[in-house]
Amino acid sequence: MPKNQTFNTSGGTATAEAPVEAPAPSVVPAVPSPPATTSRRAIPETTADGRPILEVWISYRDERCEETRNVLVEHYLKLVRYTAERLHSRLPSEVDVEDLMSSGLFGLIDAINAFDLDRGVKFSTYCTQRIRGAIFDELRAMDWVPRLVRSRTTKMDRARKSLEMTSGRKATEQEVTKHLNVSKDEFEKIRRDSRPVSMVSLNRKWYETDSSRDITEIDVVRDRRQESPISKLQRDDLKYLLTRGLSRAERLIVVLYYYEEMTMKEIGVTLDLSESRVSQMHSSILARLKAQMQHRTKEA
Repeated sequence: MPKNQTFNTSGGTATAEAPVEAPAPSVVPAVPSPPATTSRRAIPETTADGRPILEVWISYRDERCEETRNVLVEHYLKLVRYTAERLHSRLPSEVDVEDLMSSGLFGLIDAINAFDLDRGVKFSTYCTQRIRGAIFDELRAMDWVPRLVRSRTTKMDRARKSLEMTSGRKATEQEVTKHLNVSKDEFEKIRRDSRPVSMVSLNRKWYETDSSRDITEIDVVRDRRQESPISKLQRDDLKYLLTRGLSRAERLIVVLYYYEEMTMKEIGVTLDLSESRVSQMHSSILARLKAQMQHRTKEA
């Protein structure tokens, strides 16, 4: 309607102002809300076939059949993997997470069989402790070291670390004994029991590398049956130094006695000499070598 339009009314003229249009509200684009963070432990309320989980529990409570139990096991299997992976992160690398999951699965089955739906307790909270307990039981059964030894080892390590953190240096045995408040004999027994023979997996990773192939324990284990090249070279040099100024017979006596570990009698038979003669030559060789080494020491 145009502004200031005049209307004829009874008794006079009235002027009406046209209404001013209100400005259009500004349109603010909708900002999508961030997706809700789903926990790894979050269990859906429905099973894989679309049935409500409460309905499955009621069915299993009324009739405990194996088929319904398997549906519950499959539904809560995620909790087994979650618990096993968390425990595996604090265990040595040679422990297989699949073995932990296998043990935890038995704990899940026991939890399903023992769960009372009428108590109103959330099953995921209840079964997690049963799964952890089953895994710990299997780890204790696999451990060949008695629990008492493990307990004493932990007690000893905690005392030593506490003293070292306080003093800033390596703790002595007397300090650990006083900290544990035990006698010397009892401390020796604890220390002896806390040092059992350990077992190491040769397939355990030794250290991280930049290559695609990891270095394992078996790659760096020492082969004591094979002589070190450095030790063999030093041995040959020493043999040459000792026998350099000796005659053939004297050199053979030194080599056969000290390197081949033959007796005086066996050396005499080899060199066609009497045992007393071999012993006499041996004493003379030692006196000469001793004088030679003393002379070299003075020169050095």
